[in-house]
Amino acid sequence: MTSANTRQNPVPAPPPGRRPKPAPPSGAPVKLTGAQALVRSLEAVGCEIVFGIPGGTILPSYDPLLDSKKVRHILVRHEQGAGHAATGYAQATGKVGVCMATSGPGATNLVTALADANMDSVPLVAITGQQSTGLIGTDAFQEADICGITLPITKHNFLVTDPEDLPRIIAEAFYIAASGRPGPVLVDIPKDVQQATMSFSWPPEMKLPGYRPTSKPHGKQVREAAKLITEARRPVLYVGGGVIKAEAHAELRQLAERTGIPVVTTLMARGAFPDSHPQHMGMPGMHGTVAAVAAMQRADLLIALGTRFDDRVTGQLSSFAPEAKVVHADIDPAEISKNRYADVPIVGDCKEVIAELIDAVAAATEQHGTADLTAWRADLDDLRERFPLGYQWPSDGSLSPEYVIERLGKLVGPEAIYAAGVGQHQMWAAQFVGYENPRTWLNSGGLGTMGYAVPAAMGAKVGMPDKAVWAIDGDGCFQMTNQELATCAIEDIPIKVAVINNGNLGMVRQWQNLFYAERYSHSDLGTHKHRIPDFKLLAEAYGCAGLRCESKEDVDSVIQRAMEINDRPVVIDFVVGKDAQVWPMVAAGTGNDEIMAARGIRPLFEEDE
Repeated sequence: MTSANTRQNPVPAPPPGRRPKPAPPSGAPVKLTGAQALVRSLEAVGCEIVFGIPGGTILPSYDPLLDSKKVRHILVRHEQGAGHAATGYAQATGKVGVCMATSGPGATNLVTALADANMDSVPLVAITGQQSTGLIGTDAFQEADICGITLPITKHNFLVTDPEDLPRIIAEAFYIAASGRPGPVLVDIPKDVQQATMSFSWPPEMKLPGYRPTSKPHGKQVREAAKLITEARRPVLYVGGGVIKAEAHAELRQLAERTGIPVVTTLMARGAFPDSHPQHMGMPGMHGTVAAVAAMQRADLLIALGTRFDDRVTGQLSSFAPEAKVVHADIDPAEISKNRYADVPIVGDCKEVIAELIDAVAAATEQHGTADLTAWRADLDDLRERFPLGYQWPSDGSLSPEYVIERLGKLVGPEAIYAAGVGQHQMWAAQFVGYENPRTWLNSGGLGTMGYAVPAAMGAKVGMPDKAVWAIDGDGCFQMTNQELATCAIEDIPIKVAVINNGNLGMVRQWQNLFYAERYSHSDLGTHKHRIPDFKLLAEAYGCAGLRCESKEDVDSVIQRAMEINDRPVVIDFVVGKDAQVWPMVAAGTGNDEIMAARGIRPLFEEDE
């Protein structure tokens, strides 16, 4: 299916004399083209949605795709949008996202989305057309070595040279993408391979020698971790996005409540542990809460679950958590001790690791007792009360962006899905929306991709049609991928977009303010000064409802109006102050002890003095 119209008006039966398409797989081999085998394989692995754009070298596969009753194709407006939409779909549903493009520029337009998915461990399969095998290496029209280009940013990729291999390779691609540490897989299929005939049967026999991801942890390592947990007086559960990917949120809560250990959730783990829970200290890192950063800095034990000690969390690595021993559990052995030495390394799936930890901690506690965490919890609760997240209203009387996002979270609620772009609005959305459930917060954490929000929200809404899906975007990010509003309008995908319009590249302006003597070099976008573009009119031009809000008094009513419109996408232009800044902040290159609760206020540094 290629559009809303074809969904509503199914393709009629072929006229007499025309060769009918093959029936669905039944086990017995049938003669198909490679293109037909591709579509049949996608159906067999459970693919429901493909985001893509047709072009010359992938056209043979688009023809049988038109007749599929199991796979819906959504025609996007840019291949990068297809990749981010597939990512949003995968992040919201836990399934493998699928995107499709033609060769050359179509394939290279997927590169940013593939790099983004790779950094954030998102299960994705990208299918690209390629020039015919006889032309590969000749610089033929729209030829690009997409396997070579994407080798560093995919978990694996395939160049299919024999149509007989297509069913096996598609099965392997989906298995590799979803198993172990999830990630993107690219399948590049030359045009002549799509057109050639082959003998199709399902299921194929996968051939993956050497690929054996470890899911079950080593019992001895789990017992060693449990011993450290019962002995620690200042432990912290340092939770990363791997807990969400492993569907381990219930086990995490059980472990936390049984031990009483404080919890911090990284940017990629928001929603893995409820914000409202008394043990939750918030998000750590560059723009984390004072309590979360202090918990990690003062800890004597970090129990790191599905996280990778990235620089945005650790700050200056040499001064990070100086007194802490480390239990590090991750399904990817390459991450363990990569940035911070792990005293107890545990390789395994977080769901299984945490389940075994619960039992091991119970056994260790029964045998040896456990440390009293009362004083530790009281110290962190005190920090949380003295340095809560907050903001000041702009002195010029303009609208506060933090207030807009805070009210949005309150009115829309924790059952909705929120997708953010990258920059100040992303950090405010992570801070001021309350997340109670996993898979309700989507963002580009590792790569920091501007333009992520709108297509990711589109993919999430397709995957979870009964949930409200909001894209919280900046005026800079929004202009990179807002053409996907056309896709949303035509394909009946009623997402809602809150544009936090501060007239600038906001995070760039903040850094210029703090570190470049207020020299605002090329960060003014003109969306305030010239109102170019007018986001309300732009939304209407794309077939969406366009709204605008410029005052505190109108924030709630405009959000409520947007919530009432469900027959088309909605865009709200929130015109906010240009000088609001994200606090707390650990400046790049400094240690977490130097966290600033606001400009010039260093609570941890001052306490140490």
